[in-house]
Amino acid sequence: MKATLSPLFALLFSTAFLLMGYGLQGILTPIRANMEGFSAMAIGVLGSAYFAGSIMGCLICPHAVKRVGHIRSFTVLAATASATILIQSLFMSFIIWGILRILMGFCLTGLTMVIESWLNDKTNNETRGQVLSIYTTINLTVFTLGQLMMNGASPSGTTLFIIVSILLSISILPIALTESMAPPPILLVKLRLRWLFNTSTMGCAGCFCAGLVNGAFLTLGPVFAHESNMSIKSIAIFMSVAVLGGAISQWPVGKISDTIDRRKVIGFCCFLAGSMGLGLAMVHGHSATSLWVFIFMFGVFTFPLYSLSVAHANDAVSREDFLEVSSGLLLVFAVGAIIGPLLASKLIQHFGQSTLFVFIAFIHGLTGVFSFYRITQRERVPIEEREDFIPIPQTSPEVSFLDPRSEEQL
Repeated sequence: MKATLSPLFALLFSTAFLLMGYGLQGILTPIRANMEGFSAMAIGVLGSAYFAGSIMGCLICPHAVKRVGHIRSFTVLAATASATILIQSLFMSFIIWGILRILMGFCLTGLTMVIESWLNDKTNNETRGQVLSIYTTINLTVFTLGQLMMNGASPSGTTLFIIVSILLSISILPIALTESMAPPPILLVKLRLRWLFNTSTMGCAGCFCAGLVNGAFLTLGPVFAHESNMSIKSIAIFMSVAVLGGAISQWPVGKISDTIDRRKVIGFCCFLAGSMGLGLAMVHGHSATSLWVFIFMFGVFTFPLYSLSVAHANDAVSREDFLEVSSGLLLVFAVGAIIGPLLASKLIQHFGQSTLFVFIAFIHGLTGVFSFYRITQRERVPIEEREDFIPIPQTSPEVSFLDPRSEEQL
């Protein structure tokens, strides 16, 4: 293990600070926007703007890296993201914040692409699975720590914005000072979305559902908690408990899906997550204890959905298509994450904060019904022909190259 991690230490160190900043700014933005009197619709648009910038980053950043290299690209993107969050603290304007959120999504996606490309170049066939597991663990852990850093200061001031800027700036240091040779340019993966939909309709539906739900929850969940009269400390814990539930359940749920039809697991996860969402809507403003139980169980059943859907899609294709499938599904997820906050915020504006989880429950319910419908339309892939489940973070297309099931880089 030591031999595996030694050449990757600088990259993982940068990853930790980068994702800590990502976690903090993700919860800070909607809470501060709510405190400044932004409408639910405006906060939803800000969330969608971030994911729109993320898609732009996936399309543009590979060309930038090819032109100027990994180190310069990382430095420019991190410096831009650091300045972006500071500018956001100075101007309480919806228009300015919308532009800055697009820019932040662009930068953070580009930064993760650079890191994941570098990690892939420094691994081999034997260590790729280990590195992906370590990277996924770091991703979930430091993202949660970043959210909990909300307790370090009041969101009404500039301190937390400055902390995000510091974290993003520190992430530059290991990359800029590394003596390791930079990897070759990022590869562009050809996408055939119609082929992908025809090949795995359920995989596309599951990832789209995950995008709708995750985009709405990560954008408007902090506002839901704030409107439930939670303290800032409790809001950070509220969001972190959901992520923790998803982190704990990834492997057990995934391994169950290795033994039975994955569509059944997807369906049951959707129905259970929807039930937890309805529970959250019902206890909103009434029972604090029930709220904690429901949000943990919501995370348990919601967050594995993306990886389950990717695994189901990969069951239907050959190994040489894994990269294209994973990259296409990430795009489907991102499109869902753009639409989710817009739809949820529109409902909240008309019917109140509890509607967030009613919307989430409705989306989960539709996806669950569709998953069992698909079972009647196509036979399941035999267990002996399936690939093992592997949790995949929703970061950038480059993470697909770390998947040991892929033969593109073998």
